[in-house]
Amino acid sequence: MTSSPLDVLVVGGSGVDTVVRVPALPVPSADAHQVGPIREQPGQTGGNVALGCRALGLDVALLDHIGDDWPGRLVRERLAAGGVALEALVSPAGTRRAVNLVDPSGRRMSFYDGRDPADLRIPRSFHLPRLRRARHIHLSIVNFARFLLDDIEELGIPVSTDLHDWDGVADHHREFALRCDVVFLSAAGAGDRVAEVMRDILREGRARIVVATAGEAGSLLLTRDGGGPLPVPAVVPPAPVVDSNGAGDAYVSAFLLGLLTGHGPERCARLGSVAGAHACTGEGNTALIGRAELLAAAPY
Repeated sequence: MTSSPLDVLVVGGSGVDTVVRVPALPVPSADAHQVGPIREQPGQTGGNVALGCRALGLDVALLDHIGDDWPGRLVRERLAAGGVALEALVSPAGTRRAVNLVDPSGRRMSFYDGRDPADLRIPRSFHLPRLRRARHIHLSIVNFARFLLDDIEELGIPVSTDLHDWDGVADHHREFALRCDVVFLSAAGAGDRVAEVMRDILREGRARIVVATAGEAGSLLLTRDGGGPLPVPAVVPPAPVVDSNGAGDAYVSAFLLGLLTGHGPERCARLGSVAGAHACTGEGNTALIGRAELLAAAPY
């Protein structure tokens, strides 16, 4: 470990997606379907946010448990190629996996194998010096990440999280929702209740910004010092959509860039929209936008 400062420390959430192209979602019932080449894509949410931040010129590291296995090697190689410093402990259960079914429009259905044992932890002697280096910490909602929250709060470091498809009820997500400064979630999880869930997060927790992403419908932004939720329109992708997997992670990366460079929440959300649209034009995390292109595509 080096002692150089970090703009962003991402905690947890790396793994490998097995991507299967299917003719339609839902997949018609049958014993077998002929599909195109099946691809292994290293990244997942934590890896993708780290790679997205690094592509935007931020100094970033990923703190995680990764298996000593071939998926773990794929993750290590992808992060190294993307310039992300990896601070890893070996997971006894192996590297996280998922199978993603992706239709021709880029929509996906994911089958996630988190596989971390319930008692998996990062020793305090390992995580604490790494937390101290960071200007901002982004927590994936892996279980062991919640045990860093006390130290993060004591250190006074801003922290964000992505609740993904939280419905506003499931207990696993609640501590992350209520103990982070910036909270992202997918509007799909809460459905018609998304605005209510966003307001509950602000009212019950410490968040100052809550963002709900909604794909082609754009995103919703709610802050403590503003009304809302404020709709933020989506951006038309600059090329045909290939894969929506990773678009939300790219949105988060660009939003964090905006915060760390002094922009207000609405501007950050516009940056996120551009980055998310750009990410859809490639497979997984292969179409990450750079800072100059992002800022040029999202003028004031």
